[in-house]
Order: sequence, then structure tokens, then C-alpha cells
Amino acid sequence: MSQHTATERTPMVVADGVSKSYGSNEVLRDISLTVMPGEVLCLVGPSGSGKSTFLRCINHLEKVNAGRLLVDGEMVGYREQGSKLYELHPREAAKQRRSIGMVFQKFNLFPHMTALENVMEAPVLVARVSKAKARARAHELLARVGLADRADFYPSQLSGGQQQRVAIARALAMEPKLMLFDEPTSALDPELVGEVLEVMKELAASGMTMVVVTHEMGFAREVADTLVFMDGGVVVEAGDPREVLGNPQHPRTKAFLGKVL
Repeated sequence: MSQHTATERTPMVVADGVSKSYGSNEVLRDISLTVMPGEVLCLVGPSGSGKSTFLRCINHLEKVNAGRLLVDGEMVGYREQGSKLYELHPREAAKQRRSIGMVFQKFNLFPHMTALENVMEAPVLVARVSKAKARARAHELLARVGLADRADFYPSQLSGGQQQRVAIARALAMEPKLMLFDEPTSALDPELVGEVLEVMKELAASGMTMVVVTHEMGFAREVADTLVFMDGGVVVEAGDPREVLGNPQHPRTKAFLGKVL
């Protein structure tokens, strides 16, 4: 782990020997990965390979059983005292989580709130931003995701792709330094996938650090700095996405890509 204090030298995400089990079921085994600021890491692999669990460990929605996770040089969910780790109080963990945006498969928008109100909610309630400032910022973010004209629409009046774009705007409203995406297009009709991926491409181009669990191999090839293929809770292969997708080295990667490409 680098001791440099300058942000550009500190990795945004460091996973060091991360393992996670549910009883006797070992879901993650000794995962070690690094994501630098401004990079996009895409995680691919079959269902049940541990991708989403790993993503949820990054913001302590799931607790690791072994290893360490750091975001921007700070251990996630724990503090170290001597050689022992102590779990943070839920309030402290929630405070840490504020700087990590997360977009899920399901949009989870508040149905009784408009798009604008959904985006305003966390800054006002959690970050104590004034309503006027939060409203102005929410309008900016909705414009950024191409929904300036949908600010007063309720979720039920929006398509799935539009709802997911509102969810992205809502995550951005807390001004995160890291964005996590858990298969953000998998619940969408095929013709709506592109509009969400375009927003994610723009985010990546703007320098946002992103970890993305996805089945969209074209997006991974075009946008990712690193592609990681996971299977059975381990990293099987990792590298430049064009290399991994075009010339996979591991038989398991070849078999998987042979089915999805």
C-alpha cells in the first residue's frame, strides 16, 4: 500500500485477500484487486461467481470474513487497533458509505416522489444541504443523465431506462468519489440498455472511478481499464479488456466467453 498522501497516488480501491462465506458456502476466496482513481474496473462471470457480493463488500453492505478493503486509503467498515480489527458502529459505516455511490439492478426509487424529489432526498436528509441548493443540483444531474424534461414525473410514469438514469443521478447527488454498479442494465428491456450505458460512458469519460458488474461485453471492451473474470469466488483472469476478451488465456474464461460473445 502506497504511503503517498497525494490523492492521485493513493489507489481508490484496494482489496487485499478478501474472503467471504455464508456458513460453509465460500462465496469469495482471497480476492486481491487494485483500482486507481479515474479507472473503470468491470467484473464479469457466470451467475453465482461472487461478483455482486464483492461489490457489496466494497461499501460494507456485506461484511468480509478475512482480508481488507480500503477505499481512498481508508479501511472500509473497520478500524485497526494494534493488530486487531474492530467493526465500525453502523452510524460510522453509513457515514463512510456516503462517499461511495451504488446503483443496483432494481431502481429502488421512492414511488411517491418525483424524479427531482428522489434525487434531492439524500442531500437534504443526510448531508443537510439546503432544499434550494439540492433542487438546483438535482436539476443539473437530471439534465446530465438526459432527463431534464422528466423532473416532475413519478417513477410509474418513467420507462425502466429512465428510472435507472434517475437512480444514477440520485447516487451522484451525494458527490461520491467512487461509483459501484451492480448489473445496472440486467432488469431493462434490450432497447433501453443503450441509454443507461451512454450515461455510464459519459461518467467514465469525466474521470469517475467505477467498479461495474456487467454482462455487457461491448461496454467492458470500450470503457474498462481492467476486465476481471470471476468464477467460483476467485479471480480467474484479469487484464486489458481487449486482451481478455480477444485472447483469453484460461480455459474457464474461454468457455464462458464462448457462450456470451
